[in-house]
Amino acid sequence: MLETETKKPDYVSYSSIKDWKFCPFYYKLTRIDGISAGRESIHTAFGKAVHSTSERIFKQEKEGTFDYPKDFSSNFQKEISALPKDIREGISEKDLKDFEQQGRELADLIYPAAKEYFGEFECFSAEEDLLEEIEEYKSDDYKYKGYIDLVLKSKDGKYHIIDWKTCSWGWEPQKKNDAMVTYQLTYYKHFFAKKHGVPLDKIETHFGLLKRTAKKDKVELFRVSSGEKKVNNALKLLQECVHNVDHERFIKNKLSCSMCSFHRTPHCP
Repeated sequence: MLETETKKPDYVSYSSIKDWKFCPFYYKLTRIDGISAGRESIHTAFGKAVHSTSERIFKQEKEGTFDYPKDFSSNFQKEISALPKDIREGISEKDLKDFEQQGRELADLIYPAAKEYFGEFECFSAEEDLLEEIEEYKSDDYKYKGYIDLVLKSKDGKYHIIDWKTCSWGWEPQKKNDAMVTYQLTYYKHFFAKKHGVPLDKIETHFGLLKRTAKKDKVELFRVSSGEKKVNNALKLLQECVHNVDHERFIKNKLSCSMCSFHRTPHCP
């Protein structure tokens, strides 16, 4: 766990809202005190590499304009090299080879899976930045910040927001329907609509699971709906997060202690 410079956040994101929901004190330690929870690993390197390759795939004018597996390998090697030395040295050669081969296989499947799922489409944006005013909480100090992996526009004029998730074999139904998990897409839809002036009924949201070890359906796309009630609940949580952070209220959520990397450490005795 590394300690860095104390800072006051000037934005809120899905991940920071999720951290605050998990435990406000955990939010303070990581987001304000700058103490790392030590999340980097071969899994995070793999995820970043897949996302980089996916971004390049969909920004191309047409399919097959470069070697997708080779691009993944290059990205993966860069991400592994960027890991802290102690983490990098703890990765076995077998894991390195297995993860790289799994990523190379996925790289060739991503674009065909999107074509099968959406039909004809154009790429509206890849790795789109969101930095939008939070009208639901009147403060000049905070904006909503996010990065949308992919936005496709189908022939019927609808916009499709896709967030890629790397995993081993897939997600259980409970996770697919978990409110906190799916709020990520709810926020993206809400703030994308505001940024571009697109009606909400013209926007659909989807997760794309990129499965390293699955025997079939290695790329799984599925739609996540966000009705009015769900949008209101997500925005209410955003307001609660920003209000409490703004007023420096960081009460421990003791129900999360057993799952927290700071539990029984000097940072959170």
